[in-house]
Amino acid sequence: MHRAVVPACAGLFVGSLVAVYFLLPLDGLGPHRPVLSWTVFVLVLAAVAALILRQIHEVLTDRPGTRPGLAIPVLMALSVLVFACGYYVLSRHPGEITGLSTRVDALYFTLVTLATIGYGDITPHGQSARVVTVLQILYTFVFLTAAGAALSRRVRMLMGKGGAGRPDGRP
Repeated sequence: MHRAVVPACAGLFVGSLVAVYFLLPLDGLGPHRPVLSWTVFVLVLAAVAALILRQIHEVLTDRPGTRPGLAIPVLMALSVLVFACGYYVLSRHPGEITGLSTRVDALYFTLVTLATIGYGDITPHGQSARVVTVLQILYTFVFLTAAGAALSRRVRMLMGKGGAGRPDGRP
């Protein structure tokens, strides 16, 4: 794949993920099925974390046949969308999250939490909402920060090689 195509592919994947986020039927989850809701959330988040760790390992070992420049940004976006889904489902439980009623609100709240710029209009009030918010902050510190560092390392490696990429010409 040509180096200029990688950002376009990542953008296309992320755009597709956002579309899926807005279309995903989440009605089967929520306060009426708490065990299923928590199980799905934790399993999906753990799967994304495992994929991120795999990509970080591939950057650190410079494994041939991988495309961390494509996978890491997509997985980072997927992480944001998983948390947004979690907050959206939690918002249907009265008293958990004040001010969050739409998927746009959930995405906004997730990004505000990720950016650590503070709250005002949407706040986690319930214990479950606060647990998910703390989990998101810890997840961001561990997984997304490490993924960003690995991606940055990959870019520096490519630039150090005069932009030539890997010996086989892949980005």
